[in-house]
Amino acid sequence: MADAPARGGFGRGFGGRDGGRGDRGGRGDRGRRGDRGRGRGRRGDKDEEKWVPCTKLGRLVMQGKIKSMEQIYLFSMPVKEYQIVEFFLGTALKDEVMQIMPVQKQTRAGQRTRFKAFVCVGDHNGHVGLGVKCAKEVATAIRGAIIQAKMQLVPVRRGYWGNKIGKVHTVPTKIQGKCGSIAIRLIPAPRGSGIVAAPTPKKVLQMAGIEDCYTCSRGSTKTLGNFVKATFNALSKTYGFLSPDLWRETKYTKSPLQEFTDFLAKPTYGAPKAEYEPQF
Repeated sequence: MADAPARGGFGRGFGGRDGGRGDRGGRGDRGRRGDRGRGRGRRGDKDEEKWVPCTKLGRLVMQGKIKSMEQIYLFSMPVKEYQIVEFFLGTALKDEVMQIMPVQKQTRAGQRTRFKAFVCVGDHNGHVGLGVKCAKEVATAIRGAIIQAKMQLVPVRRGYWGNKIGKVHTVPTKIQGKCGSIAIRLIPAPRGSGIVAAPTPKKVLQMAGIEDCYTCSRGSTKTLGNFVKATFNALSKTYGFLSPDLWRETKYTKSPLQEFTDFLAKPTYGAPKAEYEPQF
């Protein structure tokens, strides 16, 4: 009668107590492959840092055809790449996490919990943006909210309370913003008053570069997400009101997309092409 095979000797199963691993012969093969694969991630990071624009606006910015963010705002061109904002403002942009809150969805298996992040970015000099992102992990949500806030960056107009002496320091007119049940009103204040507001809108106003302002809010202001959105909504309306100092004759010029049509018509060499994978 033939001897019984060793425990686990069939196929690729585990061997006996002597530490055998079947046909694989232990962990030796995996050790050699692992050393070769560790360095690949570091090489890939350098490729990610290099920005390859994929929109017409991004190409014009990279080639220096567009000189500032104000030129983009003048023609109301949508910003689809956050690198455009980083190109102009760079290290001047500061971000602050306003709130991180868990949100749940009821499923058959129970609750699915994700994290919602509210992030505000600004350069303390007339630009502010707000981003909201939901993700499974906190770090992913914050990273996505920062990118979204940069793409939603808006110009904030500032003005004077009385005589036009020195630098602009407050909001130009009384403005109101609303989100949900919350309504906030921003009122010009004399120089030296500071920002008279709750901690949440105070941070947003500081990031926009406003030094003096009175505020009046009503509604359920403990809902911090809506409170931030209402403040951001009010600040984005500052350029919507035309005061007499903006009653100049409008000189119509071509949009950059129309002005540099010949440049945009040229094919871009070296740009990565996305491969199409059919979904079955």
